[in-house]
Amino acid sequence: MGLKRTTALALVGTLAVAGLLGGGWLWLRDSSLVEVEQVTVRGATSSQEALVRGALEAAAQRMTTLHVREDALRRAVAPYPSIAGLRVSTDLPHAMTIDVIENRPAAALEVGERRVPATGGGLVLAGVAADDDLPGIRVERVPVQRVTDRRTQTALIVAAAAPEPLRERSERLWWGPNGLTVELRDGPPLIFGDRSDARAKWASAARVLAEPTAAGATYLDLRVPGRVAAGGLGPLTPETAEQPEAAPATVPEATTTPVPTPEPGASTIG
Repeated sequence: MGLKRTTALALVGTLAVAGLLGGGWLWLRDSSLVEVEQVTVRGATSSQEALVRGALEAAAQRMTTLHVREDALRRAVAPYPSIAGLRVSTDLPHAMTIDVIENRPAAALEVGERRVPATGGGLVLAGVAADDDLPGIRVERVPVQRVTDRRTQTALIVAAAAPEPLRERSERLWWGPNGLTVELRDGPPLIFGDRSDARAKWASAARVLAEPTAAGATYLDLRVPGRVAAGGLGPLTPETAEQPEAAPATVPEATTTPVPTPEPGASTIG
């Protein structure tokens, strides 16, 4: 009987201590001893940076470093389409760091003088100012949230696949009789035709544009990856270096454009 009583008292004592510790923890995690006082926001670079920073700082300062409510932080930046995600870390007792992951624009949708950036996946970044170096895509209207027009989707996928140096030189993407074409600044038009093998086509364009013998080309036809037709040139001798392996396009193309016979004066680079 005494043993049972002792065991019961020990259990009651253990539960009491656990209750005190749990209550103490609940008090401490929301107490002013660990309230957030210093907020560092990193990674916001768009024209919405000041708004994003202000929204995150205001939301974070209603938290503590022991009780971070990431759902509240996400709600604070939900109105800003430039934000793709957040990573949060804390440093006791009062510091919080929020790393912003942004949706990166691939091109700007253009209606008249209006330019609205959009991602390679077709997300329209409404309220974000389009950088001057973003290539343009003419559209009849700018969608509210996401691009649904197939040709515009294709153009965005191709723009997103571009290596940074060539993306910065790209001025416009447009559709012509040979399919999708990218107009370069200080360079010949690049005929992609469709979005299939977009990265491989960009890699072929970069390789050919780096060859001194390609200077003066009036266009580069990239519709057959690895065999670039260069218009307006005499016979070209391609470099014998092996081409770098390229990743496939992000989204497979349902239809392709037939490859016509190169124009007179066009040379094929293998």
